[in-house]
Order: sequence, then structure tokens, then C-alpha cells
Amino acid sequence: MTNKDLKKTVYQKLVDIVQEKIDVANNSLNATIEGRDNQTKSTAGDKHETGRAMMQAEQQRNEIQMGKAILLKKELQQIDLEKTFEQVQSGALVITNQGNYFIAIGLGKVVVEGKKIYAISVISPIGKILLNKQVGEVVNFQNKEIVVKDIL
Repeated sequence: MTNKDLKKTVYQKLVDIVQEKIDVANNSLNATIEGRDNQTKSTAGDKHETGRAMMQAEQQRNEIQMGKAILLKKELQQIDLEKTFEQVQSGALVITNQGNYFIAIGLGKVVVEGKKIYAISVISPIGKILLNKQVGEVVNFQNKEIVVKDIL
């Protein structure tokens, strides 16, 4: 697998992970709404109000989770996989001596074709340090020298 293919595979894996987050949040939201509606039909009084308030809070948490996942999806959709990079920017797959970083969204470690790739955002600590670096440049992060070997 070429590094270009690796980048596309990592991108697709991130899209799949984000879509799964959206699906889980949507299913949880629907279950919460259904549970709230069923509780409305079967109870009355103070107990009913407490249960309804708890369901409402759960619904809001699920809506927030779904909103975050949808934003991640939108960020991914803005990445041009064909773009070439002279320096580290959003959308770049950065190959270093200390690991490989896909500068996109902060999802952490993903394994693709047996390779560990760290999906990070440009505002993460390592993302900020790598931003605008070029091949051959060396940065220090957590007492480690990181050499930028390639930018795809």
C-alpha cells in the first residue's frame, strides 16, 4: 500500500468512526424520546415529573453528542485527499520518526493496515507544534525529538 492509499484508507476509517458515532447518538436519542413518551402515558404525579426531567436531560446529552459528531463529519468533508502539501496543514498525513499523524479531527489512535495513525486536530498540542513544519524539520514534544519525514 502506498502512502497515498494509506491516507485515503485512514480518511475512510475516520469517516466510518464518525458515522458510527452519529448512528449511536441517533439511536440513543430515539430510544430516549420513546422512553419519555411511554413514561408520559403510564405515570402521573411527582414521580412522573422527576422521570420526565431525567429523560429530558438524557435527550439533551444525546443531542449534544450527535451535534458534535455531525461537526466532525463536516470537518472531514472539507478535506481534499488529492491536495499536496509543502508543509503540515489540516488534511495532511504526516510521517515522522515517532509516529504518523493525520491532521484532521481529534479522534486519537486508529489502526489501518497494521499501522498506528493518530488522528489529531491542528489545535491539539502536537498539532500546534507540527503545524507549518516542512519535511526534514525537527520539533520537540514531551522531551522527544520528532523529525518530519514526509507530508502527504
